[in-house]
Amino acid sequence: MTDVTTILTKIEHGDPSAAEQLLPLVYDELRKLAAAKLVNEQPGQTLQATALVHEAYVRLVDQRSPQQWDGRGHFFAAAAESMRRILVDKAREKRAQKRGGGRFQRLELDDALTIHQESAQDDQLLSLDIALGRLQKQDAVKAELVKLRYFAGLTGAQAARALGIGVSTADKYWAYAKVWLRSEMLRVDAESG
Repeated sequence: MTDVTTILTKIEHGDPSAAEQLLPLVYDELRKLAAAKLVNEQPGQTLQATALVHEAYVRLVDQRSPQQWDGRGHFFAAAAESMRRILVDKAREKRAQKRGGGRFQRLELDDALTIHQESAQDDQLLSLDIALGRLQKQDAVKAELVKLRYFAGLTGAQAARALGIGVSTADKYWAYAKVWLRSEMLRVDAESG
């Protein structure tokens, strides 16, 4: 059993010092994961990789709602899911402000174009989230594969191993999921448009 798995077991059993022991062991990997998620964000994004790691980590090891971990792979899959939810929540906040939740102020044209580009990206993330939820209901394994590949940044082989499926099966699922999600995102956009 690895150090991470041992510490995860301690966290499951309510050991308050275990969370402090875990962070140094997983921080670099979580930081890389967060940086990979934020690479597609606009420059000047207010949420930085370090903040995303810390917010996701706090959610993962919250003593008030302990989770069951089936090892290191499961922990990192949960971390990816937590980061996805944080990014979606941030996109929803931005969308609410864009729709009048914030104060109106005069903007220069260049600033307005930048905001429009950020809004489009937020809308895409929200469409992806809705489409991914629909895929989850239709085929949970394919949805988990997308989360591992897209949000956790795992390779096809790593995701296949984490899901307990063959690499060729994972490749087929990935190809299907990408096409299905693109189509579903267009449908989501048409529904909300």
